[in-house]
Amino acid sequence: MSDLPFTLDQLRILKAIAAEGSFKRAADSLYVSQPAVSLQVQNLERQLDVPLFDRGGRRAQLTEAGHLLLSYGERIISLCEETCRAIEDLQNLQGGTLIVGASQTTGTYLLPRMIGLFRQKYPDVSVQLHVHSTRRTAWSVANGQVDLAIIGGEIPSELVEALEIKPYLEDELALILPVVHPFAKVDIIQKDDLYKLQFIALDSQSTIRKVIDQVLTRWGIDTRRLKVEMELNSIEAIKNAVQSGLGAAFVSISAIEKELQMGFLHRARIEDVVIKRMLSVIANPNRYRSKAAEAFSREILPQFANPGWGKDILDTPSLIGYSQKTTAGEPQKSVSTNGS
Repeated sequence: MSDLPFTLDQLRILKAIAAEGSFKRAADSLYVSQPAVSLQVQNLERQLDVPLFDRGGRRAQLTEAGHLLLSYGERIISLCEETCRAIEDLQNLQGGTLIVGASQTTGTYLLPRMIGLFRQKYPDVSVQLHVHSTRRTAWSVANGQVDLAIIGGEIPSELVEALEIKPYLEDELALILPVVHPFAKVDIIQKDDLYKLQFIALDSQSTIRKVIDQVLTRWGIDTRRLKVEMELNSIEAIKNAVQSGLGAAFVSISAIEKELQMGFLHRARIEDVVIKRMLSVIANPNRYRSKAAEAFSREILPQFANPGWGKDILDTPSLIGYSQKTTAGEPQKSVSTNGS
């Protein structure tokens, strides 16, 4: 076949329609008119001689041929973007783009500080931060859409062998209370005191919630007896609710540094109980690694890492599967596990 039956613009339009669920929203996201999008799809279907969308429902649904073209199209677009980054690298960090991924808590509280340091040193490099669930972030790294990511949840099992996974930083989850709570007047509370608190938590299906329940259970605490009075969908909402006196909560220590310094929240310590999870850095060793990503790994990551972290995440053999495992056995002084 001398001429390809599709263009990059048509593949981008196909991807946008699949993501947005309608021709109109896809047109809006691409800043073009809906008739222009419809015409491109019609031309693409005529050139391929197959229908790409089922026209029956309200939402744009891909046909089998549409799904097939989309899967290849996403890979083609990703390779084109990777090519552009490689060409930009020829300018030796006088330009180019760094794309970093993160799960929710890390992306909200840790990555902005890291990116700020990087931008101070390399102001000409454009930096993008993609904050999504651990699963979606891992797939973005695997597909080459993200250079590297810091995550706290489980990597999808089908990606474990394909990714470079390295334990990076222990993140402690702290119990916070309103400063006017009676327990805020004591240095250490007992495990049984947890049953007297009213808790504000993330959804029961969230990874961090599961991590907390797992670790508390290991310490002999019956999580079924904990009174969860309210479930909210963000760490910021939970912090504000605790600050307003609505209950107690477990949150990442990185998310409450400012509030603790200003005296807006009280951190309660539980006797002999420490809840931790391991954050990991992931990258795809089989994709192009930009100079910007190398500089970020070499110069920024070590500043926040646990002792023993290498200068570059590809310097040492990958510890595949590390982030999938939780600490087992009897309670010790500190229990580490994973969350997102």
